[in-house]
Amino acid sequence: MKSNQPPTEPLTVRRQKGQIYSHVRKKWLNETPEEAVRQEYLCLLVNEYGFSLGQIDEEVSLPGDRGNKNARADFVIWRTVEERKAGRTALIVVECKADNVAIDQKTYQQGANYANNERARFFVAHNRRSTKFFKVDLEKRAPNYSEVKDIPHASDSDKQIEALLAQLKPFEGKEFADLLHQCHNVIRNNEHLDPAAAFDEIAKILFIKVWVERRLKERRERKNLFTVDFLRSQIGKNPIQSLFDETKEAYQADKIFEKDERINLSAATVEAIVQKLESYNLSETSEDVKGIAFERFLGSTFRGNMGQFFTPRPVVDFIVQMLDPQEDEIICDPASGSGGFLIRCFQILRERIAADVDAQYRAFCAETDKSRLPEAEKAKRKRAKYDELQTELDPFSDPDVSSRKKLQSRIWTLSNLRIYGTDANDRMARTSKMNMIMHGDGHGGVHHHNGLLNVNGIFEGRFQVIATNPPFGAVVQAGNKILRGDHVVDGAARARYRGEYGQLYDDAIARVEAAEGKPILSLFKLPLKGQDADGAGEARLGKISMKTELVFIERCLDLLAPGGRLGIVLPEGIFNNPSLQYVREFTEDRAFLRAVVSLPQETFVSSGASVKCSVLFLQKFTEKDQEDFDRTRSDATGEITRQHQPEVDETHARLDEAAVAAKAAKDKDRLAELRKERKDFDRRMAATIAAESRALLKQRFDYPVFLYEAEKVGISATGEPDQNELFPNDRLPAGVEKSCLELYREFQQDPAPFFVHGPAA
Repeated sequence: MKSNQPPTEPLTVRRQKGQIYSHVRKKWLNETPEEAVRQEYLCLLVNEYGFSLGQIDEEVSLPGDRGNKNARADFVIWRTVEERKAGRTALIVVECKADNVAIDQKTYQQGANYANNERARFFVAHNRRSTKFFKVDLEKRAPNYSEVKDIPHASDSDKQIEALLAQLKPFEGKEFADLLHQCHNVIRNNEHLDPAAAFDEIAKILFIKVWVERRLKERRERKNLFTVDFLRSQIGKNPIQSLFDETKEAYQADKIFEKDERINLSAATVEAIVQKLESYNLSETSEDVKGIAFERFLGSTFRGNMGQFFTPRPVVDFIVQMLDPQEDEIICDPASGSGGFLIRCFQILRERIAADVDAQYRAFCAETDKSRLPEAEKAKRKRAKYDELQTELDPFSDPDVSSRKKLQSRIWTLSNLRIYGTDANDRMARTSKMNMIMHGDGHGGVHHHNGLLNVNGIFEGRFQVIATNPPFGAVVQAGNKILRGDHVVDGAARARYRGEYGQLYDDAIARVEAAEGKPILSLFKLPLKGQDADGAGEARLGKISMKTELVFIERCLDLLAPGGRLGIVLPEGIFNNPSLQYVREFTEDRAFLRAVVSLPQETFVSSGASVKCSVLFLQKFTEKDQEDFDRTRSDATGEITRQHQPEVDETHARLDEAAVAAKAAKDKDRLAELRKERKDFDRRMAATIAAESRALLKQRFDYPVFLYEAEKVGISATGEPDQNELFPNDRLPAGVEKSCLELYREFQQDPAPFFVHGPAA
């Protein structure tokens, strides 16, 4: 209908002297951050969706909310102008938020309430950072909404709208995982590549897509370069390679790809993959959806092929929540794999920063509104405060923002100076970087490197939080030596890291340089099983091998700063195998054992491992803690030694007297027998003193430990979602009133030793 036609000229945002024009209300308004988002989205509704101003109302009190003056929908959109005039219910409700406000479940619920009150079939939750579309089933009780990919355009027929309601569905994790598998299979079948090589190619194309979407968002561009039509419109022989070259350049500093790396696919294969991916916006797909899908894809692609397995998301989430990382803390995973722990830490801290910025802005607005300032001045001050907080939150939204301001940004600091990881497998390191970029960044500190060796910002004494699941079953062999390439970086990189970390960096790298050509195990004490690393000990290292997970225990303790916290997944044999008592004592001598949470046997089955594991939570001693512990140990050892001294003196005297007699009688056999008897006695006595000293030490340096045996951890043996007793969620098993995490928080407030066994507790 003619009445539905938008203006022939594009609608534009009009501003003057701190005011912004409302085309719907036909008046100038004070430009607050919220108003700017609203008027910009109005232009998009008119210019791109084709709605006319006559179909749109603004700042509308909806039925059911008339008693609440603050409950107003930003936009209400009717199917036609005639339906609006006739007082019919609207088709779409739009809720806009300022950019510093997270578009989250609370926003969705608000939009759904508005849509239900208006009897609208769609609603939109929008700011410049995120736009979510939902359909509403008005025949159902709340919650009766689900995410869709878009809303109708003004030109859509009733039939098209019905089809939209019937066909569109949320872009769920399984759907995305299936899509990735389809792309992977296209590469494998068309190019006859093995699964790992096929994954490398899909990784490159996904990286291109993420980069293109980012550039569109940052530059506010609408032309999507990641389409089959765009590729076909290019004159060059290989347009996807040109996009890949630009992507590599954008991430050059991160060394994700080699300079000469190329897309090793035919044009037909590239087009087939791009065609599958082009209609999806990864930037607007929720991070949980992308994360779940990516991990499903990785697990099924590599299980059994690369010996990799991934920590299930519920277990990752639990460990991170138990460790409770803070914004000012430095975090590391020295065996980062696909980056699960680092991503979850980044997500939690970014959400806290956004919530804090939002709270600051709301508090400022509330105080400003109480003042007697003119409305124009209030709006001006709100804009200034908003701009200040927005730069602090997200400096990347403005390409002209200075490097100095980026350094002041909390998000930039979190992304570049707080999150570190490394993995010895180059494919996993690349995957970790890509996974983190898909989740919103934080990848700058992730490296392809042996996690047992110092590199760049990863060295001893630096981290307040470590969350990791080190490789099981592998062995660090005596022949695994430190090579020059393990520690050499180019001059520019070394100057950069020296500038960031100072003398600590030089000292850290010097320790690796000094051990060049020696076994990696020469850097650690555990392989010597408590013996001093003297010359003989180092010679023995040339013949020793050790399970990787054991070496990582010491590595993590070394990496922690005094007082730092560790959550590490370990095979349960480490906790109860008598032959590994020395490992447990080594750990007890350096850190508090805060908690042990036993996981069910099937936890890692879907990831390709059947070993039963527990999660060990440690807190490294502070300097004072270590002093107290060492003094207590010394006192206990001295006391026990003194208790046994009379027996030692008496036995030595008896054996010495017998030896004198044997010498006088020139009885060599008796003399040899006496020497063996003395050696055996000294060995038994040393073991007795050590055991009794350890028991006395534990008695005097005593503290409660939280123990929990879980039966349901959120994932079944087949990898499907399951009941979860680890942390508060909507899948708690029947009979469980408090999750493991909640019980642990109570334990922290009122420590007392206790053991909890599964849902029956």
